[in-house]
Amino acid sequence: MVSRLTFLGTGGGRYAAIYQTRSTGGVVLDTGGKRIHIDPGPGALTNMSRIGMDPARTDAILISHCHPDHYSDAEVLIEGMCKGGIVKRGELVGSLSVMEGFEGLGPRMTHYHFNMIDRHSCVVPGDSLDVCGIDTKVTMSLHSDKTAVGFRFNTSDGVISYVCDTHFREDVVNEYKDSRILILPVTRPTKARIKCHLCTEDAVLFANAVRPELILINHMGVRMIHDGPEKEAAYVESKTGVRTVAADDLMVVNISDVIEISTAAASDK
Repeated sequence: MVSRLTFLGTGGGRYAAIYQTRSTGGVVLDTGGKRIHIDPGPGALTNMSRIGMDPARTDAILISHCHPDHYSDAEVLIEGMCKGGIVKRGELVGSLSVMEGFEGLGPRMTHYHFNMIDRHSCVVPGDSLDVCGIDTKVTMSLHSDKTAVGFRFNTSDGVISYVCDTHFREDVVNEYKDSRILILPVTRPTKARIKCHLCTEDAVLFANAVRPELILINHMGVRMIHDGPEKEAAYVESKTGVRTVAADDLMVVNISDVIEISTAAASDK
């Protein structure tokens, strides 16, 4: 069975979210017959409706940290996953800030919604857990939300890694060694680094250290979008030799022995 990534939004940061310069709906991973939705921020449900992706077919929701561009659609998506609360099913995984609250952030999930689902987990870096039968490792991040986490999914099609917003540091990069696909939040373009986020120069360092088969640039801020993500991706690829693609809203990546990228999102209908 082919694994598939669907980008329900490739924008990130407060201004991209506020103005929806690009959607901020997160990423859906279909693998092993299960559907995992990562960081369903603003636009997630709208784009699911646009492409005919049924929220009731969601099996797990993962939230990396407690900023609205990563969680705002999660509660309604939980209700969709549970068919309006009629069926108790699914999993919810979130950082400490999301699930319990930390230093003024969160919590953002409620016991009302916890009671709708089969299992909910509060995770910290270093945790390993089974998400819908997928061996999943929780990775570290250096972000303004100190509890932020990323995820590594050990699928039958190789390791697919989702990097959370982070400052660049070698120990963060080491969390993603052996990844086949690296979903990388490159919020800022070259010569525009800001605290707690990655820029294009950091993407070059990431690529050289991890050497994945494919880097998918994601979580782009307004300046990155206006400067041209395709140009920034080409720069990373030219400096590293690692295939690098700037993801676009509703892009689909099919993963098997080969990796195929399409702009046509798949429907559940």
